[in-house]
Amino acid sequence: MKQSRLFFFILPLLIGISSGITAQPKIENIVIVTTDGLRWQEIYKGMDSAIAVNGKFNQGDSADIFSRYWSNDVRERRKKLFPFLWTVFSDSGQLYGNREYGNEVNTANPYRFSYPGYNEIFTGYPDTSINTNKYPDNPNVNVLEFINRQPAFKNKVAAFGSWEAYRRILNRKRAGFPVMAAFDSIQWKDPTPRELLINQMKQESFKGEGEEGCMDVFTQYSAMEYLRTRRPKVLYIAYLETDEWAHQKMYKNYLDAARHVDEWLRQLWSYLQADPQYRNKTALWVTTDHGRGDINKEKWTSHGVGVKEASQIWFGVMAPGLPAKGEVKTPVLIWQKQFAQTFAALLGLQFTASHPVAEAISQLR
Repeated sequence: MKQSRLFFFILPLLIGISSGITAQPKIENIVIVTTDGLRWQEIYKGMDSAIAVNGKFNQGDSADIFSRYWSNDVRERRKKLFPFLWTVFSDSGQLYGNREYGNEVNTANPYRFSYPGYNEIFTGYPDTSINTNKYPDNPNVNVLEFINRQPAFKNKVAAFGSWEAYRRILNRKRAGFPVMAAFDSIQWKDPTPRELLINQMKQESFKGEGEEGCMDVFTQYSAMEYLRTRRPKVLYIAYLETDEWAHQKMYKNYLDAARHVDEWLRQLWSYLQADPQYRNKTALWVTTDHGRGDINKEKWTSHGVGVKEASQIWFGVMAPGLPAKGEVKTPVLIWQKQFAQTFAALLGLQFTASHPVAEAISQLR
């Protein structure tokens, strides 16, 4: 009798463990972060000494670059530049794209610049007709608007980006969710006093690039205030300065901008983990739209069709229920076009559209 009672007590536990029910926490929210044109080389190897010593790129202060970001140990060097990424994120998440191990992440679009890259990230479709950053409103449905149409996520999606082109990339006219790009003013009713102040500061700030792009600090603070007060389930934050400083051939500023992104990721994750709505229920995804040159160090400022290495990108994800793999060293090829379906899959959805959508990334589980 005792043995039979014990059997019926243990049986449900065994069934639960074998089916994986207790090992799969539900992901209810996702925050996606992109930092424009940030190379995988800096992510995995830290500052590049060959670029830092070059007078064309170091802004006349290589000593400062070395004092802040250099170590002979590559692990220490990359941690100096990305302390959050190489502690908390790598301890709890997964990082892909270190080609030293044959772990490759590539763009599928052939153009290797921003609009085609962001289209690929969010539509899952490397549309070759999108071949200019001046392309008009995107005809392809993006995964954010698809998610926003689902009853559980309706009016719970928002996007904040430093570049004006996000209005067209995400097709704000059609999307159905807030898309704040560059110097846009607040679109919703009853803004908070903090939102009004951020908006005023942004409008009155120096506009070195005209209306094309605002400083990333405004994007960060606007997105964080929206997160605190509007409580979205899906949030996209897009930084620009890593690409801007690279194009201006200012390696010191490029590294500083990358370091800022790492700090903002730390602030973002700290908030998510401190809030009951988001704690242990939220995926954080970080990536870039394209790579840059490297074989010829003079090309680190460049990308596009003529720069082969510009197709080389990276990404990281941490989420409840995903194993903490850290830096993934397994040889694999993952495509940027797989990101969109993966975003949906993390939320338990299947992204469908009238255009082709690539399959989700299977290696995360």
